[in-house]
Amino acid sequence: MYGIALITRGLFIGTAILCATARADVTNSPPLAQRVLVLSVDGMHAVDLARFVRLNPNSSFANIVRNGFNYTTASSARPADSFPGMMAIATGGSPISTGVYFDVCYDRSLWPPGVTSGPTGTAVVYNETTDFNPFALDGGGGLDPTKLPRDPAKGGALVYPHNYLRVNTIFDVIKASGRRTAWSDKHIADEMIQGPSGQGVDDLYLLEINATNSYGVSTTKSLDVTEIFDDMKVQGILNQINGLDHTGSNPVGVPAIFGMNFQAISVAQRLLVNKTITGAIATGASAGPGGYADGAGTPSQLLINALHHTDTSIGQILTALRSNALLDSTYIILTAKHGQSPIDPTKLTLVGNTNIPNLIDPAIVRVLQTSGDTAEMLWLQDQTKTAAAVSVLLNSQITNSVQDIWANDILKLHFPDPLVDPRTPDIFVLGKPGTIYVSLGAKDKVGEHGGFSDQDVNVPIVVSNPQLSPQTINTPVTTAQIAPTILTLLGLNPFSLQAVLIEQTKVLPGFDPAQATVSPPLSPSKLTSIVHLANGQTQFQLAVDGVLSFTIQASTNLTNWSSIGTNSLTVGGSTVITDPRAPSFTNRFYRAVESP
Repeated sequence: MYGIALITRGLFIGTAILCATARADVTNSPPLAQRVLVLSVDGMHAVDLARFVRLNPNSSFANIVRNGFNYTTASSARPADSFPGMMAIATGGSPISTGVYFDVCYDRSLWPPGVTSGPTGTAVVYNETTDFNPFALDGGGGLDPTKLPRDPAKGGALVYPHNYLRVNTIFDVIKASGRRTAWSDKHIADEMIQGPSGQGVDDLYLLEINATNSYGVSTTKSLDVTEIFDDMKVQGILNQINGLDHTGSNPVGVPAIFGMNFQAISVAQRLLVNKTITGAIATGASAGPGGYADGAGTPSQLLINALHHTDTSIGQILTALRSNALLDSTYIILTAKHGQSPIDPTKLTLVGNTNIPNLIDPAIVRVLQTSGDTAEMLWLQDQTKTAAAVSVLLNSQITNSVQDIWANDILKLHFPDPLVDPRTPDIFVLGKPGTIYVSLGAKDKVGEHGGFSDQDVNVPIVVSNPQLSPQTINTPVTTAQIAPTILTLLGLNPFSLQAVLIEQTKVLPGFDPAQATVSPPLSPSKLTSIVHLANGQTQFQLAVDGVLSFTIQASTNLTNWSSIGTNSLTVGGSTVITDPRAPSFTNRFYRAVESP
């Protein structure tokens, strides 16, 4: 039996992290799953789900809620955008550990695309513009390497999205256990889900949401086109349920972890004017606007259409699971990478996305990069001038619909110090609820995401299985807790996830007893640890409740372990172990393995 602790030194995280293990004497654990299916209905709020289920009690959404644990006050990652949102679900971490803030960011430690020498510092762009062809469903053949940054620490190697992610994923862990993995998403750059290995997903099905159809209509400008886009991914899921790969061509077996994101609801929440498949303006209520009719969350007709289409798609998935006798052994997790704001259309405020950076005179400090939609992140060339830049912004909050400005001491309460972590923005500008920072002249949206407001981050989380007794849980939780919950349900160690160790992410309430059955079992009644740094070395204390002989092991990757000492303790005993080699490593994991 063992517990694991992580010490991280160096540039990115300077605090000592200890991961507590679960009790091994808890009974009545939820049954473990043979597989987990994750459905990310992007843009959906908890209130959208509650209202739809109330009005449509026989719907597929209602079926999932009726057989599940429904977490009604769940929050997505912050900033509430697709990349940090998906990485939270896949890793159990926030930008604190993943290093992923948005699809367009800045990294002071990398070289720009095509550069392999000289000063570092570059925009890191992982959106559709990085494709060979951003208007093609397959991105024109993938990501264009000439548009990717390069890593000086690796001899100028290309930094693909999966290289950019700092921690492993549930796909890495599940695949390493010998099980099949699959995922489908909306950007070619979503290959980040592969994890640092670049090989975490066996069956990866990526389509480009910004593609145009044969009539030249962009997917995100037409609900009908978006629903077709979602339907293609749903068919991939149906093929996988039937034991095939997403193409339906090759028999490979049903994945242990698989899923997809739905885009229809998110598009319907944002569209001001909806186009048909051929590019004409739709007629009647389907013309738009989308979003909501009022602050009570009454959906527009466009959004109602999207909700019903997504519900029908989920019904197809449930039917396929049932037909293949897989429903009882499959846990379904319904959630969203992000919400959308505003719900109340009277609060919509469009502000030019260049207004805020243009307030800062380059003579004071140059703004290297700005990114965001309902909040803006700024990276500065001279970070010592952050306070001066903030002073300018504070004087223009009202005219630019600014709610709060995070920098310096306030920022460091939420994220790593930008003077230490080369990816952390220097300034976060949080818009007032309902504010969207748009490109010049853009007035074609009534909703957006990417910020910190409640409507941006409040999303559903439902963990569903026919064997569960339904529960409504009002305890605040986050989508990052989905990742360790998935591993726990599959009988795997949730502490195999590096982000879970770093951020001490908990399993979702109601499922933590299932940790009692993971292999090897974890027992806090045997081991408790206090970890700290001393003179560059690592010291930690182990205490036991019974007689225990154990070997202390260390690792840099949670895979290869080496022994650094052996100890034997009796009831109430404790000992201090010192690792003199700790200063040689940026990351160092420790575990105490019980001796026979």
